[in-house]
Amino acid sequence: MKYEIINLRERPEWKEDAAAWFHAKWGVPLDAYLESMEQCIAGGSPVPQWYVAAADGRIIGGLGVIENDFHDRKDLTPNVCAVYVEEDCRCQGIAGGLLDHVCREMARRGIDTLYLLTDHTSFYERYGWEFFCTALGDGESQPSRIYRHIMEGSL
Repeated sequence: MKYEIINLRERPEWKEDAAAWFHAKWGVPLDAYLESMEQCIAGGSPVPQWYVAAADGRIIGGLGVIENDFHDRKDLTPNVCAVYVEEDCRCQGIAGGLLDHVCREMARRGIDTLYLLTDHTSFYERYGWEFFCTALGDGESQPSRIYRHIMEGSL
């Protein structure tokens, strides 16, 4: 499937659609996405960042980079968050493309390590992420996994 990865900082006209899309996938308040995306577009610092994968004018995937993805390990920052690919577009390398893209972009912005909170096992390892520790998500009773990605050349 042919798609493009859009950085909202560079293409702010996607902000409203992206915020609504992420809100529909994750249930986080729409205003929270809009506020974070506005900070991204303002461009004062490397974080937050928001990316969507689009094909034929439709958002088919996306992710963000924020300080903390609603967990108790505030020292592990920044976090890749809200990773999602539409069901009809899965198993086509879109998530991997988004993850590779965000790692390159964040390295270019001076970030050498990213973290990611998930309940998935083994999925992120295929893209160079390593299990790092567990953390308790806000309002959760069971810990989730935190993965870490250290950018090449920063070891």
